[in-house]
Amino acid sequence: MAADLTAVPLIERHRGTLDKALEAIRTREFWSPYPEHPKAYGDGADGKAAFDALLGQRFALDQPGTDDWTGRETSPYGIELGVDYPHPDIEVLLPAMRAGIPAWRDAGPELRAMVCLEILARINARTNEFAHAVMHTSGQAFTMAFQAGGPHAQDRGLEAVTYAYAEQVRTPDAAEWVKPQGKRDPLRLQKTFTAVPRGVALVVGCNTFPTWNGYPGIFASLATGNPVLVKPHPRAVLPLALTVAVAREVLAEAGFDPNLVALAAERPGEGLAKTLAVRPEIRIIDYTGSTAFGDWLETNARQAQVYTEKAGVNTVVIDSTDNYKGMLSNLAFSLSLYSGQMCTTPQNLLIPRDGITTDAGHRTYDEVVADLAASVEGLLGDDARANALLGALVNPDVKTRLEAAPSIGEVALASRAVTHPDFPDATVRTPVLVKLDGAKPDDQAAYLTECFGPVSFAVAVDSTADAVELLRRTVREKGAMTVGGYTTSAEVERLLEEACWEECAQLSLNLTGGVYVNQTSAFSDFHGSGGNPAANAALCDGAFVAGRFRVIEVRRPA
Repeated sequence: MAADLTAVPLIERHRGTLDKALEAIRTREFWSPYPEHPKAYGDGADGKAAFDALLGQRFALDQPGTDDWTGRETSPYGIELGVDYPHPDIEVLLPAMRAGIPAWRDAGPELRAMVCLEILARINARTNEFAHAVMHTSGQAFTMAFQAGGPHAQDRGLEAVTYAYAEQVRTPDAAEWVKPQGKRDPLRLQKTFTAVPRGVALVVGCNTFPTWNGYPGIFASLATGNPVLVKPHPRAVLPLALTVAVAREVLAEAGFDPNLVALAAERPGEGLAKTLAVRPEIRIIDYTGSTAFGDWLETNARQAQVYTEKAGVNTVVIDSTDNYKGMLSNLAFSLSLYSGQMCTTPQNLLIPRDGITTDAGHRTYDEVVADLAASVEGLLGDDARANALLGALVNPDVKTRLEAAPSIGEVALASRAVTHPDFPDATVRTPVLVKLDGAKPDDQAAYLTECFGPVSFAVAVDSTADAVELLRRTVREKGAMTVGGYTTSAEVERLLEEACWEECAQLSLNLTGGVYVNQTSAFSDFHGSGGNPAANAALCDGAFVAGRFRVIEVRRPA
């Protein structure tokens, strides 16, 4: 029996969740309505069966303007998904999407938020299915695909809805304006204020985190009244196609036009994102991917509000530590997780040539690097654990960069191949760690370029002060999604904070336990800052949502 999705039941069902989310973004404390443990979702068999049923089939969406079928991703684990998706005739689809705007706009911020929360609730109920879809398009190991592609992505979607709602209700719906005129009658106006959408929003998905990176833009735009056209990465269509299907189902049941959300799957080599990005109907763009295309969007899509997350060179400054073993363990995990295929993974480890002070005694540069290499080897020495942490390389370009890394400098930790017991065709590799000299121009050319994947550089610097200056230069010129620091010195902490405040980078200090520099928590942590070349927006803050709508005022004599 279908749920009642009229306004009152929707508000009754989800208002409590929205209120808790509003409190969470105010306090920045830990909170999530979506359990991250698989046991909360049953034994997972239903999700695996649902995923298997999608393979080798057409993914019908019943959206207008389908002129062909395309897709057929291949899993990084070596299996053919064989799913075909509707290819859009944009001359038909875009007008159909715009037709639903008036009713969606008139619904108002609260009802829009509740519809979005219902979409997220239904996605959450299918988390096991989504986990398999994310795993077999991104190469993430199942546990990571389950958490990052499931509840953590849903958290980010809800966070965007929450900020969108808060910004829209900041202005009242109506006001009576009275200006005293002395002995004359006062001037009186009745004013109404309506949050109106910009227009169709384009979400350009990424290969590595299709839901985690896609949901903020999708739900921020939808909650602010905009139709959303989802253009997935050609290798990672299925998770976002499932998302679009759920959204269309909920919108229709709630009495709105399902074409407010649609899919734009592209043919091989078509470059559909570039075509769509400059269409006059497209007024908002969310993009995660390469710097080159992000820069192109920012330069050429002038009719749209463009939000980009591009590439950066993430850096860790190692000055000193009072928990040497914990530092090594934390860094080893950060370098290994998902084979370094995260926009937040550390790349450059800046270590003074003379070494560092630790609770285990003084350690030279060479000893720190050797100890870190040993920590990574210890973490990944067991193949079962290695497969659970590393996942599979997402595409051949990552493998090419990994194999080229030893030619850059002295190898402190060589990469090795790991065989996956269930997927023998998967390409699984442990990280490589290369020693470089921070003063050599040739080495600078290497470590000041993003090398996406399981490649990191141990960069020898003359002093901690030099490390901080190199950090500043790196963030200023190349951008960074994350910065890490290890020090027992209050003065060095202050220098690192000042550098990150001035260069606008998110900083993590002295992480030695179960929190890692490349992980962020929705409702509390900001992902990116929007203040350096790695990204022009942060997930998620008021600036991420406020530009997606405008407040239009109507004045009448009272």
